[in-house]
Amino acid sequence: MCRFVLYLGPPLTLGSLFVEPSHSLIKQSIHALERDEPLNGDGFGVAWYAPDISPEPASFRSITPAWNNRNLLQIARVTRSPAIMAHVRAATQGLSVAETNCHPYTHARFAFMHNGDLGEFTRIRREMLALLSQRAFSAIQGSTDSEHIFGLVLDRLLANSGETVEQLAEALVDGVDHAVTLSRSVGPDVHSYLNIALTNGTCAVACRYTTDKPEHADSLYIHTGRKYVCRDGVCEMIAPEAGQGAVIVSSEPLSEDPGWQKMPVNHLVLINTDRTTELRAWPTATP
Repeated sequence: MCRFVLYLGPPLTLGSLFVEPSHSLIKQSIHALERDEPLNGDGFGVAWYAPDISPEPASFRSITPAWNNRNLLQIARVTRSPAIMAHVRAATQGLSVAETNCHPYTHARFAFMHNGDLGEFTRIRREMLALLSQRAFSAIQGSTDSEHIFGLVLDRLLANSGETVEQLAEALVDGVDHAVTLSRSVGPDVHSYLNIALTNGTCAVACRYTTDKPEHADSLYIHTGRKYVCRDGVCEMIAPEAGQGAVIVSSEPLSEDPGWQKMPVNHLVLINTDRTTELRAWPTATP
């Protein structure tokens, strides 16, 4: 599988997520603690927003391991953003290691990333593509199940504008439900594991979802309501000044300080523009 981090809050450097924390994303790429295979070395990606320049995110992706990319280390050291997605990849068996298959995926002002897999994706890929509009179809550049799910979500975003957190949540739930319905059509014992984050740069949604038994769901944590700082190599969440609270959604806690909460299985977290959050049960029936 993969590991990822979503951040919304006061601007901070990419390195504050990728490099500096005691259990940074680079450390998770080498030694993830909460998955059977600790190595996530099949590439990485980061998407970040510079709202004073453009509403659309910038991105940097590579097939090299995150721990061995000097360009990433240099960019992460000096690039600051209030909205960041970062991802290290462990390729699903049968899917190629290519830059186009590295997360996050972006289109217009949206960014999307996934940890897990869609059951029997190769058998339903044609049907997934047939559901897409021409614009969403043209946005898919790679061969991953993740990007095809993004295509389904993207069609809903293009239809409802994707400006509000409720519109993001509606698009994510609808896209995932369509993908899971196709997956289940292959057989009742086919399971999917879908930890997903989606943002438009000002608000975001993330989910921890599986059709399998809850104990088999991939890990996902959230830290909210405090300010995230890194000083002298130590990263922690501290009491914020007014309006300086942040939200972090991460496959594994980045640090040992208290406040990391494991998201319940088959739930969404909605992150508003003021960084308040709402935890919401998945609205459709699950096994």
